Amino acid sequence: MEVNASLVKELRDKTGVGIMDCKKALQECGGDITKAIDYLRKKGIATAKKRGSRVTSDGQVQSYIHAGGKIGVLVEVNCETDFSAKTEDFTEFVKNVAMQIAATNPVSIDRESVPGDILEKEREIYAVQAKESGKPEKVIEKIVDGKMKKFYSEACLLEQPYVKNPDMTVQDLVNEVMAKTGENVVIRRFVRFQLGDSDER
Repeated sequence: MEVNASLVKELRDKTGVGIMDCKKALQECGGDITKAIDYLRKKGIATAKKRGSRVTSDGQVQSYIHAGGKIGVLVEVNCETDFSAKTEDFTEFVKNVAMQIAATNPVSIDRESVPGDILEKEREIYAVQAKESGKPEKVIEKIVDGKMKKFYSEACLLEQPYVKNPDMTVQDLVNEVMAKTGENVVIRRFVRFQLGDSDER
C-alpha cells in the first residue's frame, strides 16, 4: 500500500521515529495512525529488550570529585565492546553519570534496587501525612502512589532529570548512547562519598 507524505510526517511528529520506519509501519497497518503507533512501540520495545539482554563485559570506571574534595563518586558503566568503551563519547558519558550522582545523591540505580525498608518507610510517611490532612480513605492510596512516583524520580538514578538537560532523564541519556553505539549500555554500580557523612542514609 502506498502511503502519503503527510501521514508519514504526522506519525513521525507523534513518535520521533525515522521516516522509513514510519512509512513501513503505515504500510503494515493499512494507513491507520493509531495502529502504526502501537506497531512502532512494540517494535521499539522488542529491539530494546533484545539489546538489553546482550552481555556487557566491557566499559569504564570513572571518578568525579566535587566541592573542593568534599564529595567524591566512583561509577562503573558497562558496554559490549572495548571499541565503544574507549571512545571519547563513552568516556564523557560515564563522567557525566558520575557528576549526576555527585549532584543528586540517588538511593539506587533503578526502582528494583531501592531497599525494601526505605520503600516501606516512605509509603508509611506519605500515608500518615495524607490521613492527617483529613483526606478520605479511598484517595489516600492514590496520593501515596503519586508521592511514590515523585520519590522514584528523585531517588532512582535512571528516573532523575539529567542535570545538564532537565528535559530528559538519565534513562533517556543511556538510550541515546545505546542508539549511538548500537550496544547495550548498563550503569552497573556506584558509590558516593560525602565528607563527614555517616554510613547511614
